[in-house]
Amino acid sequence: MIIDDKLKPSDLRPGITRVFDLAAARVRALDKSWNPKDGTPVFTVKGRYTSRGWTEWTQGFQYGSAILVFDATGDRKMLELGRRRTVDHMLPHVTHTGVHDHGFNNLSTYGNLRRLMIEGRIPRNEWELRFYETAIKASGAVQAARWSGTPASKPSPHSANSTSLGYIYSFNGPHSLFVDTMRTIRILALAWRLGHVLMHENDRAANLLKRCVLHGLTTSQFILFHGDSSHTYDLRGRTAHEAVFNRNDGSFRTRATQQGYSPFSTWTRGLAWAMLGYAEELEFFDTISPSEFLAACGLAKSAVVETFERCATETCDHYLNDIAAADGVCYWDDGAPGLARLGDWREKPADPFNDFEPVDSSASAIAAQGLIRLGRYLGKRGRRYTQAGLTLARTLMAEPYLSTKSSHQGLLLHSVYHRPNGWDYVPPGSNIPCGESSMWGDYHLLELTNLIKRLADKGKYPTFFA
Repeated sequence: MIIDDKLKPSDLRPGITRVFDLAAARVRALDKSWNPKDGTPVFTVKGRYTSRGWTEWTQGFQYGSAILVFDATGDRKMLELGRRRTVDHMLPHVTHTGVHDHGFNNLSTYGNLRRLMIEGRIPRNEWELRFYETAIKASGAVQAARWSGTPASKPSPHSANSTSLGYIYSFNGPHSLFVDTMRTIRILALAWRLGHVLMHENDRAANLLKRCVLHGLTTSQFILFHGDSSHTYDLRGRTAHEAVFNRNDGSFRTRATQQGYSPFSTWTRGLAWAMLGYAEELEFFDTISPSEFLAACGLAKSAVVETFERCATETCDHYLNDIAAADGVCYWDDGAPGLARLGDWREKPADPFNDFEPVDSSASAIAAQGLIRLGRYLGKRGRRYTQAGLTLARTLMAEPYLSTKSSHQGLLLHSVYHRPNGWDYVPPGSNIPCGESSMWGDYHLLELTNLIKRLADKGKYPTFFA
């Protein structure tokens, strides 16, 4: 990736304004045309949002987008739309026992509304604040209940030498750990900060921060490659999509993928979830004293922070050095077979209209935020990451990635959902999916753009824990 070392957040103000102007129109139009009885909007086909039943993980992005438009513009109608739709439609997501996506749905809605009230952007109302916080606490506990332990008979520095490990299991079942969940476990962290616990039989209380931390350590141990093993495809910073465990004894068995090309190539959206998830958890750990951390987790904070920092830097380095094209945009998987036909694809800007493999702009938007957050967390040591995130954001805020035609319901073009299953629309005359949007891509572009706007305006730095 070619990084603009001189780019400042304030340089992106014209793009920021354009993104939110377009987003406001898109949010209103989709809200008017979409019937919630048809399910949840997931991705576009021929420019129109459609539903795709797999798991219900995108509704929070739809309503969260309205809240983020208010955050950036002060448009009270957007705030009221986001509030009303959250109250009307989001409660089933709070108590959904079948998914690992609570942090996606419920922090995008209840979490953003709480953050805005804590920041003073919404007049403080104690009952309303407690409503948001009750939803977050319940959601965090429900997600934490999807728990599978795994033995740590041989403690490893990749899991902070912890003698106990475990993970929030995916919708595939108790045997399955997804890399995506690194960004959703932050709802456990916030629920813990709000004083909540998960109660089990015989009144046993499970500590939510401990489960959040152990999940990140288990992901580090079994999902991330650290470049120090004899595995043939061990490349530092690479992530698998899934780790599979034998539930008879809890032991790790193999890596797998659902949406990537192979278990031993990098599905780039999964990598991006890890980049952003680890960076945000590091920001949160900064607010916890070592003694409080030890009491909650039974682990030294310094050892866990060292492990999470290693995971964050390794995944971000892998993105910059191995995954990104020259303009920072990534293709959907670094092992996709058609990439070989693109020649030196890392040495030139990504081409969303090529004949062989699609880019994934949604992965790029998630990755850009992870880069900026890690860069800010590291301070002077992190300048390269910050500048890379800003450079990538500039690319995504302009055509051909920003959707400017009013007839298209999406905001961020060239997003990919499930390439192996063939779910993404391939337009006539093309061999690959292109020109379409996704709810998570649109939302994460807005989250990224709002973060940069705050930096440009020297405003309050937005975090999930406010």
